[in-house]
Amino acid sequence: MASGDLNMIKNIAESFLVSSNTAIDFKLLRQAEDVGDENCVFKPVMSHQVFGESENIFGYRDLQIKLYYSAGRLTTYFGIEYSEKVDPDKLEGYQPDDIYEKISKVLQPGFFTNLTDFCNELEKDVNFVPCGELKHSFSTDNGDRNWEIYMCEVTTPNFVQYHERLQTFVLWYIDAASFIDADDDHWRFFLLYEKYVMDGSTRYAIAGYATVYEYYAYPNNIRPRISQVLVLPPFQRLGLGAELLDCLYKYYITHPKVLDITVEDPSDEFQRLRDFVDVKNCKTLPSFQANKLEQGFTEEMIAEAKEKFKVNKKQARRVYEILRLHMTDIHDCEQYRRYRLYVKNRLNVPYQKEQQDLKRLRDRLKDQDVQAALTFENIDQRLESLDREYRELEDQYQRVLQRLALL
Repeated sequence: MASGDLNMIKNIAESFLVSSNTAIDFKLLRQAEDVGDENCVFKPVMSHQVFGESENIFGYRDLQIKLYYSAGRLTTYFGIEYSEKVDPDKLEGYQPDDIYEKISKVLQPGFFTNLTDFCNELEKDVNFVPCGELKHSFSTDNGDRNWEIYMCEVTTPNFVQYHERLQTFVLWYIDAASFIDADDDHWRFFLLYEKYVMDGSTRYAIAGYATVYEYYAYPNNIRPRISQVLVLPPFQRLGLGAELLDCLYKYYITHPKVLDITVEDPSDEFQRLRDFVDVKNCKTLPSFQANKLEQGFTEEMIAEAKEKFKVNKKQARRVYEILRLHMTDIHDCEQYRRYRLYVKNRLNVPYQKEQQDLKRLRDRLKDQDVQAALTFENIDQRLESLDREYRELEDQYQRVLQRLALL
């Protein structure tokens, strides 16, 4: 085949390629009229867990994938629309991606593919009531919007099937997410709903949720680990994530057998949320008051943060550094220098240990070629790396303090 023909085929093939993140439309519908409301649409953050690392779909023009959920019961509709589909006979056997196969295997069986049937099913949301035990209720927007948080276990009636529909969202919003084994009774679930009135009746719309696994801790305790926290896009930037995390904390603070609360591989965004909630809580403790912060991170802080808010030692130190930055006058050269030096010394501890281990290894080796291969990092390079690491950390801390200032 001539190179010109190959280029033509390549160009045609590329014209049938679309970003899966762009092609997918999510909606949480409260009534049938919302089907045609484009303001209800929200997009996935990622799609590689369904469509591969390239996050592309091949074989369609003007592709639109519709994943609609009823806001309460999470009844699901899955539709695919396009203006043209690639013909393998006209394009050297290139096959279009099987969109239905890829998405249907991550949806709970029983989803609708007929939009009319789905809209008829929406009427049942009027009877939906959240599963589980009400743990917290609050209002935002000067009392105009009301919210409730419920705690569920795998034994909670009707919850497992509901969770199978709910957890499909994590694939599109949490990297490296996986579905939870609902047969494991160590899981706890905290579900956030907006409570609203429509047509004279009280209704609920799912807004987000968190999952926690209760690990055993010797000799007869538990150590809860937060696994997933998700606030759905239509409800973000409202302070709901902090309310959800704070509710989760308050539930475990009352548990005498809980040692502390950990987090499984937190994202940068979740770490900021966690920092904000922990700083907001710990700044009320005597050991974290301004007159104590200049004295350094103490055992008293570790003990009090753990006892009062189940904050572990590593996280308590972050809280300390954030609050100390808050009380540091960064325009006072000596104050600011002392703060930076304190944090950098902490950041440098793993590096110093690594260099000591490397030196001991070199001293034990007799082969000079192997010794030469084990090189030490140049001191100037290390200082540059340490300074960059510090600046990134201070930027994270400043963002937490900016949010704290809005309270």
